[in-house]
Amino acid sequence: MALKKHDFVEIEYTGRLDDGTIFDTTDEKTAKDADVARENSVFGPVVVCIGEEHVIKGIEEKLVESKIPSSIKLTLQPEKAFGKKDAKMLKLMPMKVFRKQEIQPFLGLEVNIDNHFGTVRSVSGGRVIVDFNHPLAGRVLNYEIKIKRIVEDTLEKAKAVFKNELNITDAALDLKNKTLLIGEEKFPKEVLDAVKKRVTELIPEINEIMLKKDFKESKPKAEKKGKTALEDKKSK
Repeated sequence: MALKKHDFVEIEYTGRLDDGTIFDTTDEKTAKDADVARENSVFGPVVVCIGEEHVIKGIEEKLVESKIPSSIKLTLQPEKAFGKKDAKMLKLMPMKVFRKQEIQPFLGLEVNIDNHFGTVRSVSGGRVIVDFNHPLAGRVLNYEIKIKRIVEDTLEKAKAVFKNELNITDAALDLKNKTLLIGEEKFPKEVLDAVKKRVTELIPEINEIMLKKDFKESKPKAEKKGKTALEDKKSK
């Protein structure tokens, strides 16, 4: 069975640089052996929606050509991965920006400046050069991917959207008829509206999204029974 755009599919993968260095994997043992496991890392198969940039461009293009189940290997040039290095993404920043955050910059330090992630490339006097390119920009990447199955379960699809687009891995979701219920009561309305649009676009089986506390399940109406012949006679 060939895959197509908007199919939800479960995959496992391992990514390597040309020198064999592993930079990402869904396999816990592989990550630990390669010393790329980090605190709070979550391993195991992932569910993505094809055509929605849940994975990089080159992988998406290959998934559409593939069948279920299958194993594939591919080599991606920067244009199909994390892009080429952009000189405009190298920013010269004053030391006071770091002092304000009580950071002592040094070569190779990963920093978050105004919600933009970068890597310190040089420190000289009162000036710091930060590279805001993706760490893998300009690199040729090699992937081994196992395509395991097409995901049919509606709730599993919804959880995948929350994880891939909101980075929420433990969303308390439930499904009642065609309504997706969110257990988190403090979910911001603007985020709820955006999620509603995305989920209903990608998962036609869902018509409505709301907080669980606001959901009122409609009760079936009791049928009105007509009078029996004896009851009708007594009432006259």
